[in-house]
Amino acid sequence: MADFQDGTTTKTAFRNLTSPIADPATFNAIVQAVIVSNPLGCVSYISAGETHAGVEKTKEAYTAKIVYQDSDAKVVGAISDRYTSLAGFNAGVAVILAAGTLSTAHGGTVARDTDTETYSATLKCHDPNGELYYLHFSRDRIIIASYTDEAIRTKVETWADTETALA
Repeated sequence: MADFQDGTTTKTAFRNLTSPIADPATFNAIVQAVIVSNPLGCVSYISAGETHAGVEKTKEAYTAKIVYQDSDAKVVGAISDRYTSLAGFNAGVAVILAAGTLSTAHGGTVARDTDTETYSATLKCHDPNGELYYLHFSRDRIIIASYTDEAIRTKVETWADTETALA
């Protein structure tokens, strides 16, 4: 019987942020800046006959946290609602906050629990060396995944050091 042999070893690295990214608009602006201005110097490539941009968003999610409080500020109800875009998040939160029938049903006053809201996005990046790797952003962490060349980590780290929100 044949033995398995070692293949390419991929690495993962992460940075825990000293403070969570303040809000979904700031989070989205950081992700969009990577896509639009391409500070990592990623290059387009062709796969299965299709041309891909050097940086592509593969997924994103925004989770709103809503609480309902009684007159003593005790939580009497809660909603967690997930969206696949910032526009959907903003529209959905507005609807929930304006829904008086929900407040009545919960028996409390509606408020956003922004401290526990979550945001995430994953970008697929194509390095000039030919490697594909992933950048995963969350509110409190950045992860570089599936890379082998340490120069990629250095490049991402150098860029992240220039972004105040990513300290």
